[in-house]
Parts: sequence; C-alpha cells; structure tokens
Amino acid sequence: MNKLYSLVDDIYNVVSTKEVPEDVDLYDEIDRFGENCKRLMANLFTEKRDGRKLRMSNIGRDDRYLWNVVNNSDVEEEMTPNTYVKFMYGHLIEEMLLFLTRLSGHEVTDEQKQCEVQGITGSMDCKIDGVVTDIKSVSSFGFKKFKDGSLAYDDPFGYVAQIKGYAHSEGETKFGWLAMDKQNGHLTYLMYDSEDTQAPVHEKISYDIEEHIKRVKKLVEQPEPPEVCHETVPDGKSGNRKLAVGCSYCPYKFTCWPEVRTFIYSSGPRYLTEVVNEPKVTEIQAG
Repeated sequence: MNKLYSLVDDIYNVVSTKEVPEDVDLYDEIDRFGENCKRLMANLFTEKRDGRKLRMSNIGRDDRYLWNVVNNSDVEEEMTPNTYVKFMYGHLIEEMLLFLTRLSGHEVTDEQKQCEVQGITGSMDCKIDGVVTDIKSVSSFGFKKFKDGSLAYDDPFGYVAQIKGYAHSEGETKFGWLAMDKQNGHLTYLMYDSEDTQAPVHEKISYDIEEHIKRVKKLVEQPEPPEVCHETVPDGKSGNRKLAVGCSYCPYKFTCWPEVRTFIYSSGPRYLTEVVNEPKVTEIQAG
C-alpha cells in the first residue's frame, strides 16, 4: 500500500497514464463508483433533513451561530436552489476523489462511520491509509489554506473541530483533508497531528475536544445570544461597510443584522450594514 504522503502524486499519475496498480481492479472500482453515486442520489432525493441541532459537522462553528441553531432554527434562511446544486456537486466530487484514491492504490475504509463525543454524533467521510480524512471541494481562495497548511488560523466553518471529533472517537490524534480546488482540479492533502508540539499550528489544534463540546452545550442553553461572530468590514473604498464573509454565508444573518441591505453585484450579493454611497446596482428588499 502506498504511503499517504504520495496520495496526490499517485492520483495525478493514474489519471495521466491511465495505468492502475496491479492489485487494483479497474472495472470493480468503476462499478463501485457507479453504485456509490446511485446511492448518493437516492439519499439526496429521499432522506429528510437532519433534525439534530448540534452535530459533529457544526460543533466548531462560532458561538452565536450555534446559539441560533439551537434557539432560532425557525428563522433560518432557506437554502436557495443553486446552493442545493452546489452541495450536490460537492458530494459528487467526494465520490470521484475516493474513486481516484482507490484507483491509485490507496486504502479507503470506514466510510460514513458513525462517531460520538459527549453525546454529539456525526459520520466521518472515511479513513485513507488508516488516517481519519475529510474530503473537501473548495474555491481557489479556500484551497490555499489547505495547500499552505494555514487552515487552523482561518477556519470559519469549523473543519478542525469537526474532524478532531471524528479522530477523538477513534482514539487518534492525526487527521487530514483531501481537498480539491473545484475551479481548476488541483488537489492537496493536509495533515495535522494534535500531539505534534513542534507544529506551528499546535496551539490552535491541541485543545480538548470534549471540553470544547461541554462548553458549547452550556453556551446554547443561555437565554441571551453571545456577541456577533464577526464585526463588519469596509466595502472597498466606497465608505460603505458590509458583513464579513463568515456572516454573509450564515443563514441567520438577517436575525443578527436586521437592518442589513442586500445589493446584487456581478460577483454575487453583497450585504451592506452602512451605506454612505448608494451602489448603482439592484437592491433586493427584505421580505
């Protein structure tokens, strides 16, 4: 079995040469990929929405977001059709990357294995060569954090806490992400080890996940919400201010920022909290 550090090069090699290792059956893997995609689509179109409030996939999110998840779920912004398509695309990319991982001679086990820490549950993506691994399809901007290892310093979606939970439930300290830049197909593998005291990110990733979960469970029981997750930021040189990225993607942004105004730019919606210079683009009225 190839070592995990060669995973990306091995995938690149197999897609370039179309030659698979002798112990890999190409057509068996193609059949498995087809069955997995069929099962994925069946689940996406028949499963009901996950009713759990706190789960492993969100336990690393900001405090106010989690408070809203538990206490304000009825005002959550509805997911748009294009967002559903984006998530569906992400799931398909995950299946493709696992197919290519197997095809390149690496071992994939424990797919969707159920994990639990302090009563919070979730299902890991898999283990690759024995290491707990999440599969991510990300923008070119987001890909840089996986490529240069800086994810732990800028983790608005709580990826580190999520995978720490999976690894902890397995008694492991190593975990990683196989990430794909969905805009150009670049791949990278980022591994962290919470016991590696020499790693630059050690201070960020070495916290006790059980204590973190206990704190969050107490936090969401408070009657009043914590402070907003992110302060507003300047909108270029316009003099206006807008929601930070973490807030602009949040389904509770209109609850936390009831006076925010939505303007539609060619690059997408922009949520302005202070308007000094009126944008010359279409504004969507709340409600």
